[in-house]
Amino acid sequence: MATNPIAGAMLWPMREMQRALRAEDGDRPRPLFVVWELTLRCDQACGHCGSRAMRARPVELSTEACFEVAASLARLGAREVAVIGGEAYLRDDLEEIVAELTRLGMRVSMQTGGRGVTREMCERLKAAGMKSFGVSVDGPAKAHDQIRGSLGSHAAALRALRRAREAGMIVSANTQVNMLTHDKLRETATELQDHGIQSWQVQLTGPLGRAADRPHWILEPWRIVPVIDTLAAIQLDAIERGVVDDFGVPFNIVANNNIGYYGPHELVLRSRPGGQEAHWTGCQAGVFLMGIESDGKVKGCPTLPSASYTGGNVRDVTLEQIWGHSQTVHFNQHRGVDELWGYCKGCYYAEQCRGGCSWTAHSALGRRGNMPWCYHRVTQLKRKGIRERLVPVERAPNLPYDHGRFELVEEPWPDD
Repeated sequence: MATNPIAGAMLWPMREMQRALRAEDGDRPRPLFVVWELTLRCDQACGHCGSRAMRARPVELSTEACFEVAASLARLGAREVAVIGGEAYLRDDLEEIVAELTRLGMRVSMQTGGRGVTREMCERLKAAGMKSFGVSVDGPAKAHDQIRGSLGSHAAALRALRRAREAGMIVSANTQVNMLTHDKLRETATELQDHGIQSWQVQLTGPLGRAADRPHWILEPWRIVPVIDTLAAIQLDAIERGVVDDFGVPFNIVANNNIGYYGPHELVLRSRPGGQEAHWTGCQAGVFLMGIESDGKVKGCPTLPSASYTGGNVRDVTLEQIWGHSQTVHFNQHRGVDELWGYCKGCYYAEQCRGGCSWTAHSALGRRGNMPWCYHRVTQLKRKGIRERLVPVERAPNLPYDHGRFELVEEPWPDD
């Protein structure tokens, strides 16, 4: 599937949340950023899809129910909504929903795999109020098509970028970093720059959904260091060469919330070129971020495993009631370091980091609070001659947003 958050949907990093906060907000949690899965129906069955999208859920929200959710989002103070799927464009009422969100004052974007995107679709969505358009491009054609399980899907993604750009929308791209793509980042960056991308979001493929069935695709934790080194070099090179998009905005690598943490390139990958400096300050699920599934389930982050993190359903109670009272949604709001375990428990950055990305840690190890894909952690362990390897011990149950479980095994770091 193309637009599920694990397959590339925009999960706003901390610096984007900091940018959107206003003086009057104070410290009051509110769902400023919402990722809304409008349907699980999809026209691709991607091998890394966290929601295992293909068919629509047995019950999905009607147009009227979506309008009620939109009204609740407006009352809660939401500012940006990314519509995803499955493929959101497979809903006949997508333009109506986009227009309603826009009318209520929210900025709307869409994340897509792009297979069925047409010029007319982009023009209609732009007219309905859509501001930006993100397409998943998982490496060059061979890797992308293998991940998507569909020959020609890479070409379709690039066509979708071009059509959205011609319609006047801001275009961005998302790339999954895994064993099929981690050594092709420079090639991918060049291709995206040639297509006028304003921002390129990179995130690790976590073992959620179909990706959990392919443990050989998951990047071993120690490989995060060369990945981050490469991304930082690409960003610095783009700044030096003055790479900009059609609007004059510098090419910007957006390090997703599971790309980290606290290495020498932290500011490079978490700050906008020429903008305010930012660094990782912990998972914001349920603080300034919210996810909604197409059948009405609500989570603090769209990519969190549904079985453990669903805080309610808008078909049963209002979105305001869920946001106001669900401790499951708000697990981060009063979270300290007590739940940290493993290496993260004794880490120098524990109070600031709080165990890194919650969904990635939980889907890999069965609970949050210990994040092995960490630049600081890997380099500190290397000084001791140790690296960590993932070993699968439980299979996923074949449900949307499900996961199995891995164990971490320490092994000697081989001689360079």
